[in-house]
Amino acid sequence: MALKVGILGFGGLGQAAAKLLSAKQEMQLVVAADKEGFAYDNQGLKATEAISVYQSKGSLGYLDKGILTQNSIAEAIAMAKDVDGYFLALPNLPNTFMASVAKQFIASGWKGVLVDAIKRTSAVEQMIALSPELEAAGITYMSGCGATPGLLTAAAAIAAQSFAEVHKVEINFGVGIANWNAYRATIREDIAHMSGYTVDIAQAMSDAEVEALLEKTNGLIELTNMEHADDIMLERIGICDRDRVTVGGIVDTRNPKKPLSTNMKLTGRTFEGKISTHTFTLGDETSMAANVCGTAFGYLKAGKQFHQRGIYGLMTAAEVMPAFVR
Repeated sequence: MALKVGILGFGGLGQAAAKLLSAKQEMQLVVAADKEGFAYDNQGLKATEAISVYQSKGSLGYLDKGILTQNSIAEAIAMAKDVDGYFLALPNLPNTFMASVAKQFIASGWKGVLVDAIKRTSAVEQMIALSPELEAAGITYMSGCGATPGLLTAAAAIAAQSFAEVHKVEINFGVGIANWNAYRATIREDIAHMSGYTVDIAQAMSDAEVEALLEKTNGLIELTNMEHADDIMLERIGICDRDRVTVGGIVDTRNPKKPLSTNMKLTGRTFEGKISTHTFTLGDETSMAANVCGTAFGYLKAGKQFHQRGIYGLMTAAEVMPAFVR
């Protein structure tokens, strides 16, 4: 029987996640929520209809099975009791937001699997601190399960096996999107990583201010030495100290073609004393949405397998293999 899943957040990533699920047999989208409302149908929501209504009217609450409310997350959790797991496709703005959502699940009494794709080290640290509460609540929480952190962190964990000592992990990503409006929350999170900007500044920026910034940079956001949770995730499982992990990238907000090929390079010393580098490069044709959403649902499936065995609490993408969703 297909797992019943929900999506919280219905911006660019949430809509892409709904599209991805529509082609899957092992998972069925039954609930989705945005800021203004949610929709729940235990027989399944149609992705095309949900996306069309959201784009034309601004909320899933306008669907036939929808409810308009300012308290959409709590009400969706309360109504959709039979959901196996949720992908939290939410912007982590402010930096405490994802932890506050996890606390809503803990307080609700719901038991199941939660997956996030948060980026910041400090955000994942907050989730790690919540692990005892998640465990006590019967929730299996998979954190940092996007592309980076996520897919590329898992690749680093595998690549490390060839080495006696890992000297450095370098992650460089290229993201190309035709129009920043499709991924407004993600772009704001990226701006928060730019020199001279913070999460609070990025969150407070109006759309016009974002447009003005992108006009100055020709639509490019260049990021170096980011506060990215790949570092704590690899340190947590003993692969290397976090200061040996660097993450950076270029986001082109005006062109769907990637400005550079996303890759992970891990350099280390083998037991024979040789220095070498493993490189894992993602195909340029795979979009950010494909790499994030596919990974997130792979971890949701893996998380369900743990949950069925009574294993609760927090795990990250670096310590678990994702399971492929057919």
